[in-house]
Amino acid sequence: MPKLTLADLQRLPKTDLHVHLDGSLRIQTILELAEEQKVKLPASTPEKLRPFVQKGEDCPSLVEYLKAFDVTLAVMQTYDSLVRTAFELAEDAAKENVRYIEVRYSPILHQQQGLTLHTIVQAVLEGLKKAQKQYGIRYGVIICGIRHMSPETSNKLADLTVAFKNKGVVGFDLAGAEENFPAKKFREAFGRVLANNINCTLHAGEAYGPESIHQAVHLCGAHRIGHGVRLIEDGDLLNYINDHRIPLECCPSSNVQTKAVKRLEDHPIRLFYDLGLRVTVNTDNRLVTGTTVSEEYLKLHETLGFTLDEIKEVIIMGFKSAFLPYAIKRAMLADVVAELKKFKPGSLDSKKEQL
Repeated sequence: MPKLTLADLQRLPKTDLHVHLDGSLRIQTILELAEEQKVKLPASTPEKLRPFVQKGEDCPSLVEYLKAFDVTLAVMQTYDSLVRTAFELAEDAAKENVRYIEVRYSPILHQQQGLTLHTIVQAVLEGLKKAQKQYGIRYGVIICGIRHMSPETSNKLADLTVAFKNKGVVGFDLAGAEENFPAKKFREAFGRVLANNINCTLHAGEAYGPESIHQAVHLCGAHRIGHGVRLIEDGDLLNYINDHRIPLECCPSSNVQTKAVKRLEDHPIRLFYDLGLRVTVNTDNRLVTGTTVSEEYLKLHETLGFTLDEIKEVIIMGFKSAFLPYAIKRAMLADVVAELKKFKPGSLDSKKEQL
């Protein structure tokens, strides 16, 4: 088995279907936006700010992990800041050859300075459209309902999703604390989305057991599952997910940091893949987790033994799982498959040296 390098994995075409806008800012951007907006941060240099917004494997809990968002959201309350952060996220992704990205966030969290929900969505779409024009990266937006807020709030966000159907928004999600906030309380929001033929995904089986995944699929009609690591605890449900080809949005490094799994070696993505489930590899939060899609694949390769052929198959699963119309997805897949067939490990620099 050839040993792959980070440079190899950066050259491969990829997707990122589970990435939060407010968890994926550049540290320098946070500092610059804070200065422009007169926002007080816990530190004023990149080195000193980093521990507040980036969590390592020694992160003690999900609660501690989520504290980083207090910092990022503080500078994401203006139209221009949303345009900039959306553009930079897509730009960073494009530079590691991510061809398609689905950016998720909850507009309700960006209203501290009076922006309307529609304006917030328009700002993010403007930033992503600018990145697509400059780098060719395709994008979609997923609007998130919030578990710890009232179901009525999620209903409002579901209606917002419907309003932006075919205008850049491709799906609806439910994020936030799973325990004590079951998905079944949000059935009305998902009903509104599904009634308008819009895709949906749910964070489920990350901080709570397989019952959370069961509700996501059977009560809310999830087309994909965010994280889903606890699916390993229910073989019958696992077989159902597998049989119905419901993709799992796996975020390995993030799952270690939030203590959804103890160690990367324990991550069930290896077992899920071996059993034939449709698994995708994602960043979750590029800044907070401190990762890229390429680095996630490198960890799968080095720690969980994924071969190049297996990585190629997972990459194809990512494109198959995209919330895109079939015709567009089929054309994109044809290009990606052809590119993967031609791919050979070894960085361009090392090839030049050999010549």
